[in-house]
Amino acid sequence: MTDRTRILLLAHGSSDRRWCETFEALARPTLESLPQARVAYMELAEPSLEAEVQQAAAEGITDIRVVPLFLAAGRHLRKDVPAMLAGYREQLGVAITLLPPIGEDPRLGQALKDIVRDTLEASDG
Repeated sequence: MTDRTRILLLAHGSSDRRWCETFEALARPTLESLPQARVAYMELAEPSLEAEVQQAAAEGITDIRVVPLFLAAGRHLRKDVPAMLAGYREQLGVAITLLPPIGEDPRLGQALKDIVRDTLEASDG
């Protein structure tokens, strides 16, 4: 990864600002540790994926990596997002890679186990 790389943490999006705030809080440690990272939304919220890709291209970014904050690859990640990214590649001439959704990483399952266990212990206390 170079200084010409942008990382986009992609969430679905919602018109409910509280929903967006949850994802932004989840992304905060990544945003703080990787200055080239940004949050983008597929739909219903700003900043949009399109706006973030256009901004990156305008800044001279030549390599964009999209990390879906999705639990699994459903229709959006199998069809909609790849089609969007293909259009941006063609329009802007930048390399864009769609990475696997975070839900496919087994470490998320371990974190879920820890959170559920801790939540149950706290509710019993």
